[in-house]
Amino acid sequence: MEEKKYTSLIRLRMSAKDAHYGGNLVDGAHMVHLFGDVATELLIKTDGDEGLFCAYNNVEFKAPVYAGDYIEAYGEVTHIGNTSRKMRFEARKVIATRPDINASAADVLEEPVIVAVAEGTCVVPKEFSRKKP
Repeated sequence: MEEKKYTSLIRLRMSAKDAHYGGNLVDGAHMVHLFGDVATELLIKTDGDEGLFCAYNNVEFKAPVYAGDYIEAYGEVTHIGNTSRKMRFEARKVIATRPDINASAADVLEEPVIVAVAEGTCVVPKEFSRKKP
């Protein structure tokens, strides 16, 4: 029997209020926040409950993100334990701002740019799990 694959994908535009540093640079913590939202969706899909995020490991920031960029945050469940759910995450830039051209220019990228990756572990207490993943 083939194991069911659980995935989640959200796409959103980084706004000026997301910029934390000079040059409209968005901080890496924002990508981790997106991973948390993806993890919540994954837990709802597997267990019918938001669960709890226990730990991130191997968080890596690979490319800068700027206000105006469009980011896809993707996640998938890689292992289902008794109450734990291991996941991997990837954030990809799919549209990039082009301030070198003008203030409102942007390009759809032919190939997404991976901006962050991570792995994490979440837990859904047995009494809250409403599904059998």
